[in-house]
Amino acid sequence: MLSAAHREIVKATVPLLETGGEALTRHFYRILLDENPQVRPLFNQTHQASGEQQRALAGGILMYARHIDELEALGSLVGRVINKHVSLQVLPEHYPVVGAALLRAIREVLGAEIATDSVIEAWGAAYGQLADLLIQAEEDIYRAAEAANGGWRGARTFRIASKQAESEEITSFYLRPVDDAALPEFVPGQYIGLRVVIDGEEMRRNYSLSAPANGSEYRISVKREPQGRVSNYLHDQLCEGDSLELFPPAGDFRLKPSDKPLALITAGVGITPALSMLAAALDGGRDIHFIHCARHGGVHAFREQIENWVAGHPQLRRYFSYSEPRSGDVSDGTGFLSEVQLSQWLPQERDIDVYFVGPKPFMSQVKRSLRALGIPEAQCHHEFFGPASALDS
Repeated sequence: MLSAAHREIVKATVPLLETGGEALTRHFYRILLDENPQVRPLFNQTHQASGEQQRALAGGILMYARHIDELEALGSLVGRVINKHVSLQVLPEHYPVVGAALLRAIREVLGAEIATDSVIEAWGAAYGQLADLLIQAEEDIYRAAEAANGGWRGARTFRIASKQAESEEITSFYLRPVDDAALPEFVPGQYIGLRVVIDGEEMRRNYSLSAPANGSEYRISVKREPQGRVSNYLHDQLCEGDSLELFPPAGDFRLKPSDKPLALITAGVGITPALSMLAAALDGGRDIHFIHCARHGGVHAFREQIENWVAGHPQLRRYFSYSEPRSGDVSDGTGFLSEVQLSQWLPQERDIDVYFVGPKPFMSQVKRSLRALGIPEAQCHHEFFGPASALDS
């Protein structure tokens, strides 16, 4: 049990973690993944190599330690972590393995003189509190997913009904359950997790659902990443009729009911969750401003679909910006999306709902611009495709 003394010790270690947090998490991941192969599928090795996962974990640990007396101050970060865990099927038996690796890393990186028995005991109690919170919240989602009409728990086998190139980099996969039973509804903006085995190695990833729920199939639209083992496997190795295993939809980046004007701001493959949001919002009558950024026309997916929606829905306005336009490309702007462009393309009435997603530098810039333009922060929502972390202010 986490005592008051434990809390004080944990908070007192924050300065130490601030100076060595990333080194600690790197060591933690080495221990965890080298010695516990059963948890490797839960981690993206590309994010490991780039250091993104380590930085995200270090940031999360620091936030937890700072706010251990007021966990509600962690805000939406906890919900994002819980939903990522659910999409990859993190289970209660994984938590003791992770906790043991974390405590050992704290001891070995900080040294026995700093990471005394009392410090390790305090962090063990703190980790236990966090694990209990996450396990219960995740179990609630697992149970609800299983109880939903057409729902399931764990893995379910799907076949690729069709495969369609959307741009030079993005391909859509239309996935139908092998049992031909119904599929549960999902909230626009959510994603599904999938499990594949490549050269004998199990890997898990999550991908946004890029088309509205129809009860019979799901669509994901996957960007080929240069070093992405799973994305390249999907693009190059899997064909129509092949099967793969999916986990139920998850995610708290969701289109919320509202009658305010809506702005969807995306870059690159960040367009995928916005497509299901846009499709759901079109029949609601609210004004919609759809802003999408791409390098050039060759990698701009779903342009024709957006243009068709614009033609049939006068309340929808669309703006496209290319940072590296090719000869013959037609767009509304060039270069990176600026505050000036956003000011021109967003409604003059700033009481709007905004959803934005794309590469992290893009989202940080959009967040700063929205704040400068006076968009209420509570009405601005974003999603991470990689490890959840704080956006630069």
